[in-house]
Amino acid sequence: MDLLPPAGDPAAAVAHFAARLAFQADVADVHAALPHGRFVLVDSRSAAAWDQGHVPGAVHLPTAEIPARAAALLPAGTTVVTYCWGPGCDGATRAALALARLGYRVKEMIGGIEYWIREGFPVETARGRVEHPADPLVAPRGP
Repeated sequence: MDLLPPAGDPAAAVAHFAARLAFQADVADVHAALPHGRFVLVDSRSAAAWDQGHVPGAVHLPTAEIPARAAALLPAGTTVVTYCWGPGCDGATRAALALARLGYRVKEMIGGIEYWIREGFPVETARGRVEHPADPLVAPRGP
């Protein structure tokens, strides 16, 4: 008995994986690209979650507020990357959909703030900047 279903056709696999990469970015790639300013990172969580900790340089735009506030915060033609809590949260997906409906090019940061923190990247809180050591289950430890 074969425990795995058969692999898909290579051409279908190319289309599938290319589409995933067109609409998703992992936290390491976002962290590396953020200083270059080619996109705006949007935190789609609540104000309480934002205050608890957010990615430095992110824009706070809760999903429910996107239709009313996106144009004021995100110039037309801006590429946007959204994030929320983590893999168990679809808030970034909902925010990405709302922004795409408004005409923005958008990606979702998979892993959300959870994996940002687990990879050892800094967060801004209501009390200032905080860094935690990288979780060795998701990122190599520093020197």
